[in-house]
Amino acid sequence: MWDQMVEILTLENVIRALGGCTQICAGLADRVSDVTVDSRQVRAGSLFVALPGDQADGHRYVADALARGAIAAIVERDVDCGTVLDLRNPMRAPEGAASVLSLPVCLRVSDSLAALQQIASWWRAQFDVRVIGITGSIGKTTTKEFIASVLAQRYCVLKSEGNYNNEIGLPLTLLQLGRSHERVVLEMGTYGPGEITLLTDIARPEIGVVTNVGPVHLERMGTVERIAEAKSELPRALPAGGTAILNADDERVRSMAEVTRAHVFTYGLSSASDLWADEVESHGLEGVGLVFHDARPQGRDQAVRAHIPLVGRHSVYTALCAAAVGLVEDFSWEEILRGLDAGEPLRLVAVPGIHESTLLDDTYNSSPDSAIAALDLLAELDGRKIGVLGDMLELGAHEAEGHCRVGRRAVDVVSLLITVGERGRLIGESAIEHGMTPERVIHVADNVAAVSRLRQLIHAGDVILIKGSRGMAMEEIVHALARSSADADANGGSKDN
Repeated sequence: MWDQMVEILTLENVIRALGGCTQICAGLADRVSDVTVDSRQVRAGSLFVALPGDQADGHRYVADALARGAIAAIVERDVDCGTVLDLRNPMRAPEGAASVLSLPVCLRVSDSLAALQQIASWWRAQFDVRVIGITGSIGKTTTKEFIASVLAQRYCVLKSEGNYNNEIGLPLTLLQLGRSHERVVLEMGTYGPGEITLLTDIARPEIGVVTNVGPVHLERMGTVERIAEAKSELPRALPAGGTAILNADDERVRSMAEVTRAHVFTYGLSSASDLWADEVESHGLEGVGLVFHDARPQGRDQAVRAHIPLVGRHSVYTALCAAAVGLVEDFSWEEILRGLDAGEPLRLVAVPGIHESTLLDDTYNSSPDSAIAALDLLAELDGRKIGVLGDMLELGAHEAEGHCRVGRRAVDVVSLLITVGERGRLIGESAIEHGMTPERVIHVADNVAAVSRLRQLIHAGDVILIKGSRGMAMEEIVHALARSSADADANGGSKDN
């Protein structure tokens, strides 16, 4: 690390981070405005990272990125544009290289993704900032948003946007880090062993939050035990002076206390936790009421009544996570409650539907646990309840059992069940097997057919839950049935099915 403080990311910083020698770097003070892997997002001063890929190889777009104003591109194979500087053996660079270097420049490396990660790791090391990492099978993104909202009551916070939670998104987030930031909140996802370890090596978190472990991505991970092992990489990576915030109600998460050097802070719905909640009351789409209890010695078993703008009883865990981070950071309850109130709910959104109905848009993704949680919420609402449930992907050997679990729960909640896709059919078959009459179950092959049937079936006051895996693109159903879309159609607008 340099002795001098680095204020902005420059091309000189980038080359140094990649191991470039002094002769290459000298004088390259051109500011890097941002770093992107999408040539369409390039603006003047950008650094474009060309990532290889079968479907969309970034090397095909280097010329476009440079034409849009990028001052440099990171490449791992020859491209016919810009000045090429080979950093695969940078210590052999010729003397006076900087004096003949003209922009834009293509920085040749052995591995573009590894180079992006190396730059992000170097840049993060320039800052004395506390990083909070979040992982879990479901609920990571909403938890991240509410933790960031709580921390923002006192600090300038950088957070990962959307679900920038992987080996590409996390480095891109860290490269937005500036001197004004005092806390960083990062979501950390995984499809296999070692991936969260890679992310923690780059981000160096001091606080790690684990929400839960469930059967998500089983097609890639194999077993729930392997998922738990992968998620445990976050608490394993925390320093001795850090804090692991663990869900005490999830046995697999609770056991992670045994693998971390950090202080352990537990949360849940039991008084055995450091922070727990009771008197949970769902107010439908208006949010959830609860009472927090700080059971730590310094908390003096304080009870704090709160209302959070999240829907469904399961969202209490999101509130507990965010409050736990606030307590670890020595926030007052006034600050914590203000942050929770300011949080913006994600994922499930209530949308006005045709014929004065309400659409519950939960189409971002789906798993057995999250689908059952959504049905639990639906059960708490007034009106005739319709479930539109599609395929849940990447469940591996647990595919049939997972869909059947959802079907069993739907029996007790919905008046009408519409299933979409071949795997979705399993949900309907399970519902019938467990007591739902066949005339209340409709199976369709795709979203277009679902929209067609729903247009005939929806009445005023109906509440329709629409949920499926990302690959099912079930937001198409929401867009087609939303009241604004219907108004546009009536006025001659186009319809997005």
